[in-house]
Amino acid sequence: MEKMVNFTSSLSPNNDGFVIFVSEKLEYRDEKNILSKKISQKIDSFIRALKTRKNDDEITSFDISNQQKCFIVKLNDKNENNYTEEKGADFFVYLKKNKSIKKIQFCIDTADFSKEKKSKFFSEFLFGFSLKSYEFNKYKTQKNKISNKIDYNVLTSDIKNLEEEYKYYEAIKEGVFLARNLVSEPPNVLNPKAYMLEIKKLSKIGLKVKSYDEKELKKLGLNALLGVGQGSVNETYLVTIEWTGNKKNKKKPLAFVGKGVCFDTGGISLKPAKFMEEMKYDMAGSAVVVGLLKSFALRKAKVNAVGVVGLVENMPGGNAQRPGDIVKSYSGKTIEVLNTDAEGRLVLADALSFTEKKYKPKFIIDLATLTGAIIVSLGEEYAGLFSNDDELSKKIFKSGEIVNEKVWRLPLHKNYDKLINSQIADMQNINYAGGAGSITAAQFLQRFILNKTPWAHLDIAGMAFSKKAASLNAGGATGFGVRLLNKLVKKYFE
Repeated sequence: MEKMVNFTSSLSPNNDGFVIFVSEKLEYRDEKNILSKKISQKIDSFIRALKTRKNDDEITSFDISNQQKCFIVKLNDKNENNYTEEKGADFFVYLKKNKSIKKIQFCIDTADFSKEKKSKFFSEFLFGFSLKSYEFNKYKTQKNKISNKIDYNVLTSDIKNLEEEYKYYEAIKEGVFLARNLVSEPPNVLNPKAYMLEIKKLSKIGLKVKSYDEKELKKLGLNALLGVGQGSVNETYLVTIEWTGNKKNKKKPLAFVGKGVCFDTGGISLKPAKFMEEMKYDMAGSAVVVGLLKSFALRKAKVNAVGVVGLVENMPGGNAQRPGDIVKSYSGKTIEVLNTDAEGRLVLADALSFTEKKYKPKFIIDLATLTGAIIVSLGEEYAGLFSNDDELSKKIFKSGEIVNEKVWRLPLHKNYDKLINSQIADMQNINYAGGAGSITAAQFLQRFILNKTPWAHLDIAGMAFSKKAASLNAGGATGFGVRLLNKLVKKYFE
């Protein structure tokens, strides 16, 4: 884990600038006299000028000296939940426009908040600032490596309270960054074995990690998962990650399942060459599960949870699965594979049944970049939500609204289910007639929830990565789902 934010009680002259927070009326406070009289006079003079200009900008700045700038951030007086993380991210973007700023100090006591509001608000503000600063440049040579980082520290008279509050957000940040890092890795580096070994490193922070290799998977009967990887020279794995945060409570664990297709060529049903390089992102669902479990461990979440990820590579080798093959899944149900590019549901089919049988969880939530059809339906604004449980769906939806990782529920229905019936097996892996691609994929997954366990499927194909910058990232891997599921667990299950 990276070093956490440094909290201090005195204004440092060694920063390129410092930040004060003002009300909508441009008022601030300095009860502890953290600012010198000379600095306060300069700030007061600048604010008087702002008032005469009727400046509506949320962020403004001026030179305190040749060495330092003062940044003024205007806050909403009502302090309503209006995505504080995004405010922090906006401030990061503002700072990056000023290339001379490499190190900055946040003077958060200048905001007129109560102690409780201050701790939560600024933890979220700094969290957003940090999320926006993420970069993945490990493969750039030193000559081309331009860092996105801005070092910062926090000036406050209430170090203990704020430091304690921020630990929660720092743990989530570490989970989001891990998910982004995993998704960003090239497929020649992050093959299934390398991914499995990376997950095993998490045992150092208290997670119990177990991996199943191909020999063990074959013995267990996870043939749907194995079939996806049989054309690749890289071995297939299933990995379980357990967090026991409530040893006294023997209740059923919360279960999270992720699709980990490290690269997806489509197999024999080969994808078009254009944009195929983006298929390194096809393991994003599993990356969210791994990042989520890391966050649980770092923040010592008071729950028992398990993450299960199927790690595989879908390649068109000489031993690759063929369209028309029939496989017998872990559940015992048979699947006619009509399209080898509908492989994610085969991975999840075995992972879901395995998770339900082994752990008998309170609920199962799976995440996958499962269908292009969900992007046609919802674009890059919402993840698709499918579920057999109204209560779980409502909680996921509400959690997404709170953290601005939005989901939209789509229907499941027996009439859609009929579209994946096969004439020669229990089911086929696509709706051959076309249409309702995301729904029939979810219907397929639902068939592998055998014991009526509350289950939700999140199709994050449109949310896992972005070609352009979004509110809390600079483009590329987003880590979508880590914040959402952390909020779900924190709000409803701890």
